[in-house]
Amino acid sequence: MTSIISAVGFCNATGRGDLSTLDSSLKIIADTGASACEIGIYGEEIISGGRIIEDRAQRVRDIVKQYAFKKLSLHGQIVSNFMDREHLHLQKKVVRAMLELCDRLGAGVLVHHSGNAILSDGMSGSDLDQMEREALFEMAEIAKTYGVRIVLENIFTTEDGQYRQTPSQVAETVKAVGHDNLAALIDFSHAYIESTFKGLDFREELRAMAPVTGHLHVHDSFGLPYTMKKFYHPAEATALGIGDLHLPIGWGDIDWEDIFSELTFLPDTTLIMEIGAERFADQQPACLERALKLADAVNKR
Repeated sequence: MTSIISAVGFCNATGRGDLSTLDSSLKIIADTGASACEIGIYGEEIISGGRIIEDRAQRVRDIVKQYAFKKLSLHGQIVSNFMDREHLHLQKKVVRAMLELCDRLGAGVLVHHSGNAILSDGMSGSDLDQMEREALFEMAEIAKTYGVRIVLENIFTTEDGQYRQTPSQVAETVKAVGHDNLAALIDFSHAYIESTFKGLDFREELRAMAPVTGHLHVHDSFGLPYTMKKFYHPAEATALGIGDLHLPIGWGDIDWEDIFSELTFLPDTTLIMEIGAERFADQQPACLERALKLADAVNKR
């Protein structure tokens, strides 16, 4: 019988584009005993103009195959955006290449950010939703040939006038596309920030997403939007509790135990902790212990 949460782990430290940190960052995760790893492949300069650079891809494959993670996922581009009409053809080319990289590296999941746009005259949110859904279905059909699941991640509003789907609307998109190779990704902190910004019920937004969710991003925060945008050091934002902080579990005020006591997800969901690997490596063992307990609470229900 397949567990609901079948693997728990961390994202790696994204490198400078020269692959110099990839091996060491994967080793750090493996040494924690984590069963899952998410690689920030977008930062490693492997795709150029939608084409895979073969020698780079082979080097990554040689590095990755040294580690026996139960579940491996790749994080697609931060700027991935299927509501970007001007660059949609380029966005699709990159996602196609990312899906091929998933296949080559043995990654069963590709993380894709939900879209956004500034609404101009004659443009509506429903038009953008439809454009995104058509592109997601097209990419899910390609993902099916590789046996990969695309997971659509909820983000939060970043500028005035921006159209951005709420977490519950991301769930509606996944349902509307209706493809076995597309699921939702709950980023709990993103959902918290967006709920605060838009005056939504955070827990209701999570409940709406959970039934179509197959991947989790866990990191803590206080759910405060960016009312300040300039910090001289990340620790200053942490001290104030403002923004998308990617803190260790327990450093913010998200009630993780209560949330995981009521939510359930799709079978074979992976829980990835995005806790700022460069800053909080010393916190990984404690976070892993707590995350395994959260997963166990879901799996035992």
